[in-house]
Amino acid sequence: MRLALLIVAALAPLLAFGAACSARSAAYTTAFVELYTSEGCNSCPPADRWLSGIAKSYPRERVVPLALHVDYWDYIGWKDPYARREFSQRQRRLSQLQRVALVYTPQVVLQGADFRAWGGPEFDRAVQRINGRPASAHLSLAITGRTEVGFRVQVDARADAGEEARVYLAAYESGLSSQVSAGENRGRRLAHDYVALEWQGPYALGPREIALALLPKAQPADSGVAAFVQNRRTGEVLQALMLGACAP
Repeated sequence: MRLALLIVAALAPLLAFGAACSARSAAYTTAFVELYTSEGCNSCPPADRWLSGIAKSYPRERVVPLALHVDYWDYIGWKDPYARREFSQRQRRLSQLQRVALVYTPQVVLQGADFRAWGGPEFDRAVQRINGRPASAHLSLAITGRTEVGFRVQVDARADAGEEARVYLAAYESGLSSQVSAGENRGRRLAHDYVALEWQGPYALGPREIALALLPKAQPADSGVAAFVQNRRTGEVLQALMLGACAP
């Protein structure tokens, strides 16, 4: 009996890690919000604050938010430390799918489509409509451990769209800030939540295991993984899932 208790005690942290660090998507559709933003854009900080606010107002089962910092504002004097060229490319690709010639910041993309009424009650109504639809894709996520630079992640994705659907993953971090010394936001300290730091995909549906990197000083309490399934032909996001990190 004593040996059995010792074994259970030794396994308890691993069991807790496995239980706490896994999630499955809901039977309804979760709203996926992409905010295209930049520290070089003086109209972006209000949108950054809005994204932080909706993340606190909605449970992750209802809304999955991500801030994608673009790099095309870097030329005016301030290099955004969170900007990635692939985010700028994704924004342009989504605009092309909708036959829109212009990209801009701040831009909110909801379920893969431009959504300009993000600052008002229409956003709440849109989320309700999205949540009211049965899920046409299903996701599961598990953080199986930490690497020297981030997470080991298992993902499994299924979708009714079949060959047209692909899965994407992103590592995110909240509680970030910058003291901006140049550009349109010179002299301001900017705060950010749910910032995408690494982006992987598109992948074919099914199970896979990958590694996602974070910032060197990232804390598990402020970090996590988001996954979503998207129709590659139309750009529509079919389902999304977010999982906060925890330490084994």
